[in-house]
Amino acid sequence: MSFPDRRTSNVLLTILLFAVVLAIAYIARRVLVIFCFSILFAYLINPIVRFLQRHSLFFKDLRGPHVAEAYLVLLILVALLVYTLAPGSLGLSGKILRELPVLSDRLATGEVATEIGHNYGWTDDRTLHVKAFLVQHSSRIHHVMGAVAQFVSTAVGAIAVIPILAIFLLSDGRKLVDQVIRLVARDNNYQRVHAFAGELNLMLQHYIRAKVILGALSLVYVSVALLILRVPHALALGILAGCLEFIPIAGWMIAAVTIVSVAVLTNSLWIWVAVLLGIWRILMDYFIAPRVFGHELEIHPLVAILTLMIGAAVGGLAGAYLSLPIAAVIRFVWTRLDHSSAEQMDSEAALAVPVPSVADKLCA
Repeated sequence: MSFPDRRTSNVLLTILLFAVVLAIAYIARRVLVIFCFSILFAYLINPIVRFLQRHSLFFKDLRGPHVAEAYLVLLILVALLVYTLAPGSLGLSGKILRELPVLSDRLATGEVATEIGHNYGWTDDRTLHVKAFLVQHSSRIHHVMGAVAQFVSTAVGAIAVIPILAIFLLSDGRKLVDQVIRLVARDNNYQRVHAFAGELNLMLQHYIRAKVILGALSLVYVSVALLILRVPHALALGILAGCLEFIPIAGWMIAAVTIVSVAVLTNSLWIWVAVLLGIWRILMDYFIAPRVFGHELEIHPLVAILTLMIGAAVGGLAGAYLSLPIAAVIRFVWTRLDHSSAEQMDSEAALAVPVPSVADKLCA
């Protein structure tokens, strides 16, 4: 017998194919992450598009105009939120991004310590200590600032690309899915694969529904808490907290820093604001979110917490965000495969049962 035989060759080729696919996925991981975020963003916008299409007087059979209407509504809401919360934030953000290399050099050389010490009346010894500390860690400062600049540029690029990809998914998503199904399915199992894709679509809708529920809860809690503490722009800050709930880890941090900063600058009870935000974060991460995701995705709350922690450790923000839908998809696929295997075994067992003949019946 020659080596390798046909069966061994098939196994080796299958392993090699999986290795090549995994290598390509690792190399193109950023593109795949952006595509996954585009899919989730399309699921988020799709209910708005369907509502506009159902209640529109014109173009009910076309999705393109209603996708444009949904995007226009979102742009108006974001513009109103930014204008209400921080009118000059866009210009200030652009200025900070342009001056980021200069700020890095000033931090590394310690010039920032001299300026801050002069403005806040530091003693010469304290200013020298801070300056020496910054100079001593200049290489680390340059590394951190470079990582921040790279992250910001990647985030800005993703924010620009994700809505564009979502437009194509919203307009021709069904045609794309149908083409993929026809590519991978055979004639005898086309209906089964199509039903499988429909159930997977329903599961992703449940995931987006869970995120919307968590965002709405954060909006209500933060708005009511800030109104009680008489913090200015309470409703706008609540909307900001609800929207940033869609971003894992970094979202609530940005919201908390923004809300506490507004409370400090307006001489509000910022300590109580920080305490209430901390209590809400504990409740959200360890009680509310696991149960909401567990109910919508049929995952145990403890498994949901563990999945989020593993996703954050492996893939950072993107891993934390995509860990639950990926885990839900894996669980769904595994359940369907196990169910299909059980049905196949039952059918084979039924076929294996001998059918009594006419002679056996007469003898009996």
